[in-house]
Amino acid sequence: MYYSTTCPSPVGVITLASDGEKLSGLWLEGQKYHGGTIAGSMMEKDDVPVFNAAKQWLNRYFSGEKPSASELPLAPVGSEFRQKVWEILCEIPYGSVITYGDIAKRMAVMLNRPTMSGQAVGGAVGHNPISIIIPCHRVVGSNGSLTGYAGGIDAKIKLLELEGADMSSLFVPSKGSAL
Repeated sequence: MYYSTTCPSPVGVITLASDGEKLSGLWLEGQKYHGGTIAGSMMEKDDVPVFNAAKQWLNRYFSGEKPSASELPLAPVGSEFRQKVWEILCEIPYGSVITYGDIAKRMAVMLNRPTMSGQAVGGAVGHNPISIIIPCHRVVGSNGSLTGYAGGIDAKIKLLELEGADMSSLFVPSKGSAL
């Protein structure tokens, strides 16, 4: 059984999901793949302890603090490959960005392969079920394009600005999604 609750934020209404003990999801309203990793339906329940912890984490984050993802019990649902990509995302420092290609190179080393597809990494990043806390908004295209955020480019920009990222070399692509 999975539970859900919502909370307001500066980037819109957030839905949280939990298995009752760990946080399994965090999606922005209207986000692509909203709730996609949760098998079955979710029952609304506000008093799950991890929801209170996640809301406190988010309040600190949106107040300009830099809480760590490791402060919360997380249980994102996904393949082993996606789990490894999400672990890399958690290592990206506040105010920094990394490219899909950089993550692909790290994954190739981890998997003992000569190369790894940036598109494969993009799929894992895009399907991150715990947005913001697992910071997929810190991933950009190799040319600095702010592409590929399931919560929307405006939210990605707002989150990066909140974290103090240097936005001078980043841009919104005119169309398409260049990884």
